[in-house]
Amino acid sequence: MDSPNIVLYLDLFSGASGDMLLGALLDLGLPLETLRAELRKMPLSGYTLEAQREVRHGLSGTRLHVHDLAQEQPARHLSDVRQLIGASTLPDRVKVTSVAVFERLARAEARVHGVAVDEVHFHEIGAVDSLVDIVGFAVGLEALGVLQVYASPVPLGSGTIETAHGLLPVPAPATLTLLAEVRAPTRPHPAQTEIITPTAAALLAELARFGYPPMRVTAVGYGFGQKEFPWANAVRAWLGEALAEKAEPADESRVVVVECNLDDTTGEALGYVQERLLAAGALDVWFTPIYMKKNRPAVLLGTLARPEQAQELARLILRETSTLGVRLSAALERLVAERQTREVQTPWGSVRVKEKWLDGRRWAVAPEYEDCARLAREQGLPLAHVYEAAVRAAG
Repeated sequence: MDSPNIVLYLDLFSGASGDMLLGALLDLGLPLETLRAELRKMPLSGYTLEAQREVRHGLSGTRLHVHDLAQEQPARHLSDVRQLIGASTLPDRVKVTSVAVFERLARAEARVHGVAVDEVHFHEIGAVDSLVDIVGFAVGLEALGVLQVYASPVPLGSGTIETAHGLLPVPAPATLTLLAEVRAPTRPHPAQTEIITPTAAALLAELARFGYPPMRVTAVGYGFGQKEFPWANAVRAWLGEALAEKAEPADESRVVVVECNLDDTTGEALGYVQERLLAAGALDVWFTPIYMKKNRPAVLLGTLARPEQAQELARLILRETSTLGVRLSAALERLVAERQTREVQTPWGSVRVKEKWLDGRRWAVAPEYEDCARLAREQGLPLAHVYEAAVRAAG
C-alpha cells in the first residue's frame, strides 16, 4: 500500500510565534525527546526545553518553554548561524530548510534597517530560542513526515512593540516585509499587540502555501503562546493525508515568459537565482548559452510564470542578478496535460511520483529526483536503481 501524502495545515486564528508553531507539532505527536536529541546534533548549549500541557479557555494543548541558561549568548551573524547549522549532524533536509528560513529572515531585517545581510546581528534574526524554534520546526516536519505545509490568512494586530531599535509599529517591520515578499493573505485582528512574530513570519513565508488543502484530518494539535488574551492564544495545527483531487482535464492556461541576458554572472549565482525563482512559484527556469555584443559569451535566463506572478518574479531577478532590465512577454497560451502526484514504496523508502494523464489514460510516470537522490545517498545505491524501483512501484 502506498504511504499517505502527509500535509500540515496551520490555522492561525490567534496569530503565531516560533514557539507556538513548534508547540503545535509537539501536541500533534512529535516526541519531546526526539526534538531534544535532534537539536543536540547542533553545537549549541546553554538552554533547556520544557513542554507543558495546559488548558486554556477550554482547549487542551502544549506550551513550549525554551529556557536560555547562558549568562550571555555570543554575538552571532547570519554567517555564524550558517556555520552552526552546517557543522551539525542534522539530516540534510533539516539543514537546508533551517538555513533557508534564517536567510529569509536576515534579508528582511537587512532591508528594514538598511544594512547588508552579513551585518544583521543575531538579536535581529533571533536568539537561542529562535535557533530552537526554526531548526526544531524543521526537525518536526521531518519526524512527522510532512511533505507540504499550508496556512490560513495571517491575522495582524496593531499598536506598538518595544524592540532593540526602540518602539516600532505592529506588525513589526520585518514581519510585514516577510509577508509582503510572498504576498501572504492577511486579515485584521482586534489584538492591540504583536500576534505574528518575525520568526513565525519567516517560517510561514519560506515553508507554507496559503490556502486550505483537501485533506483527511488525522490529528489536531494546539501550540500555546506566552500572552494571555480573552480567547485561547494558540496555533491550531491539522495533520492529515492529502486527498488526491480528481485530475483536471487538459485545458488552456495563460503564462508569461520572463527573461534577461547575463554576461557577468557566475554559475553559482545562476544556480542560486534558479532556486529562488522556483521557490517563489516559477513554473520553470532555464538557461540558454548566447552571444552578446562584441561576441561576449553570455546566458539567457528564462522563467515561465503565471500572469499574476510575473511582476514579482521579474523583481526577484532584478534583485538577485546584475541585469538592469527584464523582459516580460505578452501572456501566452499553453495546453496543460492532467497531472497527479502520489507516493509509492520502494525497498528503501517512499518516493513521490508525478503521473501524466491525457484523455483519461496515464501516459507517463516521473519519480521525484530529490526523493530518489536522498535514498540513493542513504543506502549507497546508484541513483538509477532507486529511480527504476520507483517506476516499478508506480505500476
